[in-house]
Amino acid sequence: MGIVEEAHNVKVVGSGSRFIVLAHGFGTDQSVWKHLVPHLLDEFRVILYDNMGSGTTNPEYFDFERYSTLEGYAYDLLAILEELQVNSCIFVGHSVSAMIGTVASISRPDLFAKVIMISASPRYLNDRDYFGGFEQEDLDQLFDAMSSNYKSWCSGFAPMAIGGDMESVAVQEFSRTLFNMRPDIALSVLQTIFNSDMRQILGLVTVPCHIIQSMKDLAVPVVVAEYLHQHVGGESIVEVMSTEGHLPQLSSPDVVIPVILKHIRHDIAA
Repeated sequence: MGIVEEAHNVKVVGSGSRFIVLAHGFGTDQSVWKHLVPHLLDEFRVILYDNMGSGTTNPEYFDFERYSTLEGYAYDLLAILEELQVNSCIFVGHSVSAMIGTVASISRPDLFAKVIMISASPRYLNDRDYFGGFEQEDLDQLFDAMSSNYKSWCSGFAPMAIGGDMESVAVQEFSRTLFNMRPDIALSVLQTIFNSDMRQILGLVTVPCHIIQSMKDLAVPVVVAEYLHQHVGGESIVEVMSTEGHLPQLSSPDVVIPVILKHIRHDIAA
């Protein structure tokens, strides 16, 4: 196993001929895909990895400067694909990883047959003529709460993000992976995500984009999915599901897994 693979806990499973990459969002790790992976093993070689900074990675490898922009993560993704000698893949990105995959696809469109985005946003802050869902004051309060007592913040944030009570399995699972992050790294990662603005690069995207969104999501209003659809440079399609929460593949797998599989297996009709 190469250095990049080891650092990112890369796993390749399945017996298919085509590659599919599953990339997790903030506060989780590759385990967030546990409900989806079994459905892919016969058709694909499934590549799973952990973003640097997640609780399963070595915190000593986290370079605060490199990961102060999403480009740092996109370079990691491209390095993983290169080390595994992947010539083409279907990329499934949740939350920030949808944007990371989008950035990577602009540099190397040849490597991406399609990008499937789940709960994705190019910008979280409201702007003139743009509704991202947050004001700067909201984010400042969130960062302050994280800084003052990370564990307490996790306990409050997990059920809000999932859209369930503390007793639900999905909330407990998200709480576990959130707790696993080193608090200073978690704060830095979330600041990078919430301060990012990828709107200006959307027009450079040429690969087909499948945009999947929950009807109710604390982090991403439904109008953001439509914004992505209108502004990506290549073909795109949107599907809004009847689910609630920012991690629907974890909290509502019975609804979400068939939707993801449909978008994996079917291309956008001409």
